[in-house]
Amino acid sequence: MARIVSFGELMLRLAPNGYYRFFQNDQMQATFGGGEANVAVSLANYGMDSVYVTKLPQHAIGQAAVNSLRAFGVDTSKIVRGGDRVGIYFLEKGASQRGSVCIYDRAHSAIQEAKPEDFNWDEIFEGADWFHFTGITPALGPNVVEICREACKAAKAHGVKISCDLNYRGKLWTREEARAAMTDLCQYVDVCISNEEDAKDVFGIEAENTDIYGGKLDHEAYKSVARQLMDKFGFEKVAITLRTSLSASDNDWAGMLYDGKDYCFSKTYHLRIVDRVGGGDSFGGGLIYSLLSGKSTQEAINFAVAASALKHSVEGDYNRVSVAEVEKLAGGDGSGRVQR
Repeated sequence: MARIVSFGELMLRLAPNGYYRFFQNDQMQATFGGGEANVAVSLANYGMDSVYVTKLPQHAIGQAAVNSLRAFGVDTSKIVRGGDRVGIYFLEKGASQRGSVCIYDRAHSAIQEAKPEDFNWDEIFEGADWFHFTGITPALGPNVVEICREACKAAKAHGVKISCDLNYRGKLWTREEARAAMTDLCQYVDVCISNEEDAKDVFGIEAENTDIYGGKLDHEAYKSVARQLMDKFGFEKVAITLRTSLSASDNDWAGMLYDGKDYCFSKTYHLRIVDRVGGGDSFGGGLIYSLLSGKSTQEAINFAVAASALKHSVEGDYNRVSVAEVEKLAGGDGSGRVQR
């Protein structure tokens, strides 16, 4: 069984019920999530040995965050305990022409104030096959950039493959800060995951003849983006998610995987969205599973996109689907008929 290590921030998510606006009523749903944690849960659901690394306080909320991962079978034994805060994000889900809103309250969280010496990466990567992180994690501060760098160096020393989802977050750092840090970190990365905007925001690599708001995506332009990313960093593979936002409720969703020779595109799914948070993470989890399972480039992108399409129908950050469910959709059964 493949062993995958994911590293990032696990946050408390507070959201109004359904599609209420912030404080339209006096209730909030409390769940947990975070880019790399969402990937870890997907991989555990697929039967992989999934290990999640972060730093969380010893108090009851920190323990509840740990327990949320344990419920899915994620290995939490490498989580460092300490600090005072669990980061929070507030989510107001959009509908129709009203977009979703995300407000962060994560300053001084345990992981943001973590130090490189908190993590014994040689011990963490013992027996590991894969390491995953995203651009959200180094955005937390220079100290976390250094932690990510040390993790990548140790992963390479242990012969571990590395994937990174660029995941630019403008509320956390500037494009200039992102470019400097991610240019350094991407020298260690084997599989790069991006979307329509991240390659442009982080590295200035833009897809031409494309309007993500008007429903126009040019496949040739995305081939160029993938090729430029691979040429710049020497990645083994580049995956790009292709989202056309028709409204907050309706998106078209597809993906492309480039292996240095072939550009493989998935089918396009029309999504009626229940919860889009974690959609890209479920793509990453599906991709990692596929590549570790020996699937071909075309099979891998088909599985990853199907997995993430299903996530858009699931409340919360975590994707709660099985390999069989993903393969059923990837195989063409997207009717949504009742299973009896």
